Amino acid sequence: MPGAGRRAQLPEEVAAWIRERILTGRLRGGAHLHLERLADELGVSVTPVREALLALRGEGFVELQPRRGFTVVPLTRRDVEDTHRLQATLAGELAARAAREIGPQQLARLESLHAEMESAGRRGGEVDELALRFRHELSSVADSGKLAWFLGIALRYTPRRFTSGVPGWRDMAVADHREILVALRNHDPYGARAAMHKHVTHAGRLLIHHLEQSGMWAGED
Repeated sequence: MPGAGRRAQLPEEVAAWIRERILTGRLRGGAHLHLERLADELGVSVTPVREALLALRGEGFVELQPRRGFTVVPLTRRDVEDTHRLQATLAGELAARAAREIGPQQLARLESLHAEMESAGRRGGEVDELALRFRHELSSVADSGKLAWFLGIALRYTPRRFTSGVPGWRDMAVADHREILVALRNHDPYGARAAMHKHVTHAGRLLIHHLEQSGMWAGED
């Protein structure tokens, strides 16, 4: 886990760390997960590691095999494609609802976040956290808790920080969020849905290409 001497205090933190390694191909399908080895690597006891793996089992990332313990479930190209299709549909609907409900102060906050994204993009900085904050703000405006919850589950199949070194992602994110903002300003639910769907779909394509280039699915038909 990043940061020297950092200790994970909660099973959720351990689960997030393992999940990220699976999603980026550093833990491949079939890999055996040794509880003690992971605990030593993270600087925690075995208990939060076991709880994290049980949670990941419920999410479909790992399986528990008799006499073998926990192993990584293979993550296929189709899995990533399917989760992004689901994300695009859910995020698009949230954007459409937000376009109907958004007020001046909420729009101002989103515009401020996008301005920060543009500034970071010009400097060659990271926009991941800003895009995440934009999405959370949009979900809050949409006021659709269950829909946002389902989107959060689907987003667990996307690495939280995969854009470093991915050509085109930063510029795409800035441009796509600009289109979303235009639709929100116009209170245009159809335009907001289409712009968000386009963004998530485009992001999925870039992620899949990035994972292919890293050799994640080498030899897969």
